[in-house]
Amino acid sequence: MSEAKHCVAVIGGATAGAEVAAGLAAHGALVVVFEQNPRPYGKIEDGLPRWHVALRKKEYGNVVEKLGKPGVHFVPNTKIGRDVDFGELVRDWGFGAVVLANGAWRDRPLPLEGADEYVGRGLVYQNPFIIWFNHADEAGYDGPRFVPEDGVLVVGGGLASIDVAKALMLERTRAALAERGIEVDVVQLEVKGIPKILKGHDLAFEDLGIEPCTIFYRRDLDDMPVVEIPEGAPPERAEKVRNSRRRLLEKAMDKYRFRIEPLCMPDGLLVEDDRLVGLRFRRTRMENGRPVATDETFERRGPYVVSSIGSIPEAIPGIEMKGELFAFTDWDLGRLEAHPTVFAAGNVVTGKGNIVASRKHASFVEERLAAEYLGLAERTTDSVGTDESAQATTKAVDAALALKTPAPAETVEALLARVRARQDEVGYGDDVAGWLERVTPDDLQ
Repeated sequence: MSEAKHCVAVIGGATAGAEVAAGLAAHGALVVVFEQNPRPYGKIEDGLPRWHVALRKKEYGNVVEKLGKPGVHFVPNTKIGRDVDFGELVRDWGFGAVVLANGAWRDRPLPLEGADEYVGRGLVYQNPFIIWFNHADEAGYDGPRFVPEDGVLVVGGGLASIDVAKALMLERTRAALAERGIEVDVVQLEVKGIPKILKGHDLAFEDLGIEPCTIFYRRDLDDMPVVEIPEGAPPERAEKVRNSRRRLLEKAMDKYRFRIEPLCMPDGLLVEDDRLVGLRFRRTRMENGRPVATDETFERRGPYVVSSIGSIPEAIPGIEMKGELFAFTDWDLGRLEAHPTVFAAGNVVTGKGNIVASRKHASFVEERLAAEYLGLAERTTDSVGTDESAQATTKAVDAALALKTPAPAETVEALLARVRARQDEVGYGDDVAGWLERVTPDDLQ
């Protein structure tokens, strides 16, 4: 017979979900991780471009190690809102808390009226594009396919848009070299850079006849967040970071041969024969740290447009949305007014699609959840600094949180029975390592 325990559901098994699960299990909680995919790697697998070979391998290992901790129960191929009702999970399963760690998988729509009518007809979104780039060579890949072409327009300005531009230029260069009978691995091409590889074959980039892709960015080059400005940094430190941003971008443009057109924003669609063939842009200028539209416009055409302006959470039936995001009333802990036992961690809250930010925020939420809500530990973290009011927010939450009592033994037993039934339904087996060995293809990139 099971004993009384605090029981927590975690939705999403990648960086943030695994961090929360392992931390709570170490405090003695029973944690059930629901993962929508067969493998729990999230954007480490699908969003981190495949040239990050060593980093991906390391992070895969981190996730598996944390999900394999005693007290953590992994349930793959289970999407909340499709396979399990969210409201039922919160109310009826016996969980004292539910943590959303499901990331951000939906592309933020290109903000031009009617743009989405041209998806697949001249408009491409970042997430499916990078998933294709990562997995297209695998035998089991059955998603959309894209052909890197000359002169593609990329709308964006963050690290993700640079990844898109790099992928386009690496693939175009690889194809151009293949036409000359020269086979080059895309990872090798990324590590050494296009000019150095070409020099080794007595070629220059101009010899390939490739028209580079261009990133169109609404701010100036030194505003692009390739390096974060530390919170509270003095003006001279902030200026040094901005200068380093420009230098890094210039180096990247030289190494991978893409272009950046700063100080412009999409203003209209160029459509011919029911296909998107380019965009009208409006020039901007920076005023008090913000881009302001001017009266000047210009047009750019290309084979297609890749929109890379950020990712947002997929809607889950039962969770209120506010615009494109979940209607969080507290952005430090991801609290929802209608669901006081629900928290959120990682990219679903922060909007930052990087591993370090997700892990840091997940650790913060886990400590607060364990200490103030479940009473399993003492708080050691006061704030993650998500905004200037973070300290005041956490104090307000402190007053609102009430210690939960452990679920009685019979509730734990019934919960585990439901978990085992779902695991049996998807053919899980006994442990996460064995499951992953069975479902991971040999040619996984």
